[in-house]
Amino acid sequence: MKPINSSAPVKAKKSIVIHADIERVWNILTHINKWSAWNADISISKMNGQIQVGQTFDWKTGGTTLHSNIHTCNPNTQFGWTGKVFGVYAIHNWILSETANGTKVTVEESMEGILAKLFRKSFQQTLENGMANWLESLKKECEKKTG
Repeated sequence: MKPINSSAPVKAKKSIVIHADIERVWNILTHINKWSAWNADISISKMNGQIQVGQTFDWKTGGTTLHSNIHTCNPNTQFGWTGKVFGVYAIHNWILSETANGTKVTVEESMEGILAKLFRKSFQQTLENGMANWLESLKKECEKKTG
């Protein structure tokens, strides 16, 4: 997995336990074309091929259109991508692990570049709020009763 930049001006890490098996969490998390169906922060998400290292996807969140490149895709354990927009370079990682009562999901991200430095406080707050919302939305979607 490509590590986040620990010296970047903006970085965050959050975790949640989801009461669902790891395969279900993985399948929902990596089905990029369906992100907008369960994550209100994402208006568009489109995978440009198969979920695999080196593949790209395009998505829109918070009014910003992003083009991201998958750097890690280890089924049921690790998923991550990089992206650059307006001179801000981000590294984003998801780590999944089984627990006694479901799946622990950890998300981490770093952002670097001139805008990340200039607007560090604002970017930091936006990143932390976005991560919390994404984790809560993922939990809600994964814990839905099926069948």
